Amino acid sequence: MTNIVRLDYRIIADIIQEGSRVLDLGCGSGELIEYLEKEKKAKVQGIEVDEKAIHDCIEKGLNVFHSDIDSGLPDFPDKAFDYIILNQSLQQIKKIDFVMEEAFRVAKNVIIGFPNFAHYKARYMLSIQGRSPVTKSLPYQWHDTPNVRFLSAADFKRFCKEKNFNILEAHFLGKNREIHFLPNLFAYDAIFVLSK
Repeated sequence: MTNIVRLDYRIIADIIQEGSRVLDLGCGSGELIEYLEKEKKAKVQGIEVDEKAIHDCIEKGLNVFHSDIDSGLPDFPDKAFDYIILNQSLQQIKKIDFVMEEAFRVAKNVIIGFPNFAHYKARYMLSIQGRSPVTKSLPYQWHDTPNVRFLSAADFKRFCKEKNFNILEAHFLGKNREIHFLPNLFAYDAIFVLSK
């Protein structure tokens, strides 16, 4: 891991209490859970579908399962974790309602981080240039993106209200700091902490 820690990782680490049980859905190569294990003495577990990323996790000594998040979490009992994290993976999930229900079944709190599709650069590219947005947090071209959903921070707030999810915290991220002014317009990414 480099010495420069990503802003979203630092914010998530500030949310999580020391020694917590954490499950990261779509953990990638395990950088976040490695950081939480080191900084928060968290008991971490990852789930990932990409075999190369799983290999990277194993090389780091991390506990990771090979599974598709859309298949649910049948191997985990109710409230087995203090937190479930879906950081930069929500937009790639096909069965959002099912995965959210599973997340609340196995954890007390759910932390969601995703790219904000309503960032002003994305709006400009789509409305003025007439092109699919490619930004810092949406780095893929339209033909090779793993994303299947393109939501905004405002969309996610509305979703939480419709589903009766309690928003405990909301953080909006710029390049190097949190955004407090018109976050749906100026934030590249959003992080929400939810309970049910």
